[in-house]
Amino acid sequence: MSLFKARDWWSAALGEGEEFDQGCLCVGDVDNSGSGHDKVVVGSYMGMLRIFSPHNSKSSEGGLADVQLLEVQFQNAIIQVEVGKFVSCSELLHLAVLHPRKLSVYSVSGTAGNVEHGDQYQLKLVYEHNLQRTACNMTYGTFGGVTGHHSLCIQSMDGMLMFFEQDSYSFGRFLPGFLLPGPLVYNPRTDTFLTVSSARQLECYKYETLAVATDAESRQDPDLPLKTGGKRLMPDWSLVLGEHALDISVPFFSHSSFHIFVLGERNLYCLRDNGQIRLMKKLEFNPSCFLPYTSVTDGTTNLLLGNHTNMLLVYQDVTLKWAAQLPFVPVALRVANFPELKGVVVSLSSDGHLLCSYMGTDPSFFSTPKVDAREADYEQVDAEMKKLQKFIREASRTQGRKEPNSLWCYHYFLKLWCFCQGRGSESSLGPSPSFFFKLLLSNVYFLSPGVGSSRVVAFSAFLNGHYPPADLTGDISVSYSSPTGVPRVLQSRFSLPLALVCVQSSPAKTTKFKITVDTNQPPVDLNSIFKEFSAQSEDKDGNSLAFQFLSGAVVTVLASKTSQRYRIQSDSFENMWLVVKELVQRFDQHFSKLGIKDFKKSFSGPMPLQEYFLAVDHHFQLRVSAQQYQDLLSERAIQFRAIQRRLLTRFKDKTPAPLQNLDTLLDATYSQVISLAEAAEENQALLQEAFVQLRSSTHLLVLLLSLWQNLTPDQTSILEATLLPLLQDTPQLGWEESCDAAVSHLLRSCLSRSPKDQATSLAQTGGPVLGLPRDTVRLKKHITLLCDRIAKGGRLTLASEANVQVPAQVQNLAAPGE
Repeated sequence: MSLFKARDWWSAALGEGEEFDQGCLCVGDVDNSGSGHDKVVVGSYMGMLRIFSPHNSKSSEGGLADVQLLEVQFQNAIIQVEVGKFVSCSELLHLAVLHPRKLSVYSVSGTAGNVEHGDQYQLKLVYEHNLQRTACNMTYGTFGGVTGHHSLCIQSMDGMLMFFEQDSYSFGRFLPGFLLPGPLVYNPRTDTFLTVSSARQLECYKYETLAVATDAESRQDPDLPLKTGGKRLMPDWSLVLGEHALDISVPFFSHSSFHIFVLGERNLYCLRDNGQIRLMKKLEFNPSCFLPYTSVTDGTTNLLLGNHTNMLLVYQDVTLKWAAQLPFVPVALRVANFPELKGVVVSLSSDGHLLCSYMGTDPSFFSTPKVDAREADYEQVDAEMKKLQKFIREASRTQGRKEPNSLWCYHYFLKLWCFCQGRGSESSLGPSPSFFFKLLLSNVYFLSPGVGSSRVVAFSAFLNGHYPPADLTGDISVSYSSPTGVPRVLQSRFSLPLALVCVQSSPAKTTKFKITVDTNQPPVDLNSIFKEFSAQSEDKDGNSLAFQFLSGAVVTVLASKTSQRYRIQSDSFENMWLVVKELVQRFDQHFSKLGIKDFKKSFSGPMPLQEYFLAVDHHFQLRVSAQQYQDLLSERAIQFRAIQRRLLTRFKDKTPAPLQNLDTLLDATYSQVISLAEAAEENQALLQEAFVQLRSSTHLLVLLLSLWQNLTPDQTSILEATLLPLLQDTPQLGWEESCDAAVSHLLRSCLSRSPKDQATSLAQTGGPVLGLPRDTVRLKKHITLLCDRIAKGGRLTLASEANVQVPAQVQNLAAPGE
């Protein structure tokens, strides 16, 4: 271990997924304990405020809970935290928390506990200011030379300095020539404010100048004449830096070291109070933060500087005195005094790693023992070796039985059982997101007590829309750690019941679409197959059963009394998918329980391609409408902005001219934009529903193809991946072009009529960019050709491409670089 490392005195990981920056860290006796010991205050962009009282981690038994005094979740992000005398008529320290649109001042108080839980700390709001502009950063001090309390100055994102004197708003001033906000600091020695402008120059403004300058509650154009009294705001002095500044600091240690430090992207500057450069150092690394912290020798200042190579450097003016390694890139540095140690360096990373460290070296108290010169007892060594080998063999035999590999999930309707055999381990259970329904189940953490333990988890499921889903399956994942510490994840797929989306209904006599499924076994009582629907069935013989979906569509299943056929009929082609799927699966389960191994099911055809193409055309027309709405919205938006520019020009003219009905045209264009946006939103909802219907129709087509040609599960998977390449449409890529590309590839490869065509398809390394086609004629032609070639004996496989002999002329075409 290297001696030159920041020694970890106390550290903590603050949350997960939170973000921190320069102003999110401050130290001070925020609870006014009177001991002079500092507390660490940390705020995050996620709105979490934490207060710590660190002590040596080696002697801590309670961990983070023993050190953390307070944790509060705010609704808004925390930009900056500061500790100061922000309440009038009070010498106590208070906590100022800056949010994007609000400034809040709190008092932190602790109450001594009478039980083992220890002291209790509370955060009480003293006052707050709602900001009219979005804040960027703030600084505080004795503005105007007033002693006894601190005032606050907030810089907004549009360059306005807002001054607050305790619970009252003083005034606001805009910085001249402002473009982007920079660091802001108050110099109490000269009663001035320092910032770095977008012109990359350091500017100094006196508080007195800001107070008497032009009242700027709204931004004024510098080219326009002033409408109010007062002086125009000008900097007291400025210095060109030529680079952006990361931070500015004005240390106040002794009267002999009055300096201003500016950390640039490539240089470190030290200035006098009048703006003259005292010294400057060119940096050979990318700095991240810095902090002047003490003055050891008159006229010099020590400072800490962190960089993006995880280094913490100590400089005395521009001379490097010490370098230490950090475990992260610091974004904020502070120096604090704690009861057990003074001068502790507190550093914070952007992902919430808080570290209290010191930069000394730990001496090694280990001394090498003297070597025993006596002769070795070989018999004793041999006996010990045999004993160790015995232990190794026993551990190898029992390792497989101790490892909790037998962890699985069993699901039945809306309950889930998780079983774990072997040693207990901490597990986390949670559902995977679904496109068709919502699962109300958050991550569940539990400990498996022993072998054969189980945990029952119940959850609720809700549809995402008012239409039937295309799939009723979901995934549950269980993550756990083995006794050896190896993290593992197991997944189990479950199926939601059909009764979740439909109820029993009366059979429909006349329908538009019909599908017939043949079997090689005697007719089955439908009431015994669908037991959850048989209670309210009107047909007690079990020859007919009807299902009514929540959308209103009715699907009827009829069993022949004399043959082994089953007819599924409905007025909605896509809604037959879930019923046909359930019927086929329940047939397999029913005959498997009876011990019948030669059960077969088939579909005699013809394939309902015309019915399927209705869903394809409906989905395509909605995509075309969505594109048209987008084009019209773009045109109306351009027209709206053009009218606004014309009106703005008329209003700025010193000699006003007639509006010539531009205001009426603006109102009409605005109404058109709103109407088009509402129509586009409605069309998008219809498009999402049409895509779900298209998925259901495609699933049904794939199932019928597999029954028609007796496809294997692997072939069915290839066919399903070809016809359903997307989970949902995106603005960049839609189903039509993706499916057409996939079907065309199969027609040119494994379903091609000649090996030459297959080899040619292998030689083609690129193709046209996929986009919305003009119509669906080509796609429907390719799907029809796909079904025809499968019917004539073509087999779907991905391995056949490797067995194709490529002709010599195709090899010449495909050879690169020739």
